[in-house]
Amino acid sequence: MAELVYSSIIRIAKLGFRALGQPIDISGLEHIPRTGGALLAVNHIGYVDFIYGGVAPDRIGRRVRFMAKRELFDHRITGPIMRACDHIQVDRADGESSLAVAEQCLARGELVGIFPEATISRAMEIKDLKTGAVRIAASAGVPLVPLVLWGTQRLMTKDHDKDLSRGTAVSIRIGAPLAVAGTDPVAGTAALKTALQGLLDEAITTYPQHEDGAWWVPASYGGSAPTLEEAARQDTEERRLRAERRLAKSP
Repeated sequence: MAELVYSSIIRIAKLGFRALGQPIDISGLEHIPRTGGALLAVNHIGYVDFIYGGVAPDRIGRRVRFMAKRELFDHRITGPIMRACDHIQVDRADGESSLAVAEQCLARGELVGIFPEATISRAMEIKDLKTGAVRIAASAGVPLVPLVLWGTQRLMTKDHDKDLSRGTAVSIRIGAPLAVAGTDPVAGTAALKTALQGLLDEAITTYPQHEDGAWWVPASYGGSAPTLEEAARQDTEERRLRAERRLAKSP
């Protein structure tokens, strides 16, 4: 059932790409293993990263089980889809259980996708990473593959209206697998961040639709997106407001 639903969603997504006239450029596809388990560590810049994060593996006939926050599973629209596709629910109050589920999927030889920044980067750059990606890959004994998306933030992201204009380019850059078995999680996470930053630099500097001053371009690349420091302050304020809303709703 899961594969039937997943296949249907992939077909719908491809129709959407075609309808939107999106040029999708992929490099480094050879770094995704054709068989066996691997953990894909993906940057997070928009709400549709789950969709585009699976595009490259689909080119070689592989599916990705993404780790996603519980709220997506609780949502009346996305919830049934996430569950039907056997994606992995992450409950921030019980993160270790989701790590165990991811390891089980990897042990079965599946691809698992994780967003090690945990939340969308308003700065459009690589935020500080959680150590979970390295810990999962090391425990499961699988390669950790860095993957960067660019252009997806223009479609739908935080603080901006969605824009499904035709012709928006999307770039996907995949790096060489990182061997993290026996690696200190902090050191391994630093290496992962360096790899993601390198791929992001390549994606930005080769992007065919780059616009100086654009809101979706990092400040360090001539855009008007918040700096990492400014974005961190915005994230803190967002968490504060969310906590206040939860408190107001509690009996």
